[in-house]
Amino acid sequence: MKIIAVLPAYNAEKTLEKTIQDIPSGSVSEIILVDDCSKDQTAALARKLGLITIVHEKNLGYGGNQKTCYAEALERGADIVIMIHPDYQYDARLTPIMTGLISSGICDVVCGNRIRTRGEALKGGMPLYKYFFNRFFTIFENSLTGQNLGEWHSGLRAYSRRVLETIPWELNSNDFVFDQQFLIQAAACRFRIGDVPVTARYFSEASSINFRRSVIYGLSTLVLLGQFLLHSLGLVHFALLTPKRQLQ
Repeated sequence: MKIIAVLPAYNAEKTLEKTIQDIPSGSVSEIILVDDCSKDQTAALARKLGLITIVHEKNLGYGGNQKTCYAEALERGADIVIMIHPDYQYDARLTPIMTGLISSGICDVVCGNRIRTRGEALKGGMPLYKYFFNRFFTIFENSLTGQNLGEWHSGLRAYSRRVLETIPWELNSNDFVFDQQFLIQAAACRFRIGDVPVTARYFSEASSINFRRSVIYGLSTLVLLGQFLLHSLGLVHFALLTPKRQLQ
């Protein structure tokens, strides 16, 4: 299978090389970095490291960056795509484990779970308010969707090609709520979602949204869950939650 790693990047010059070094040799066929109009030398470093590098002419946002990542990966014939943040917040050494769960037919979607224990998450630097937001929404989302994930808000994810060709991610937001939309779409399409433990890493160079944007993200998630409930009950049809093609 052709496995492609995609890195949605913004001002990741200081952490990019460490991230790439952590990806186990031979675990991916190609690495694509999409630079969302960074103000530093992220793109130049990516080219120096031999990565397939795409640069946005203007900043499209985190979700908009992912759209370019997935479109390019599919165009290049990816069977499995793993998204790794180039800010070194997630452990890229898990790449073969996560993609292996997909290639072996066990899962369609695999996420990294930073909340193995409360103590470990907080020791890794996760702000207390983010920890409680994470726990509240994860419990609520599991209950509503019938899933049993340890965390719904991780940025380390692997997807099969079938998932990317079925879910209408092109309709998603260009902002941070893109990740929530994608997972809830996967649940709505009844894909098999699993997770693996990953260490939480919060430090000055790692990207993180502030409290105000976290609140907006949380409210957007609640709206999305309301749409999921109405859609699953057959009361309202949402294109966002409808497969692009008939599932086999």
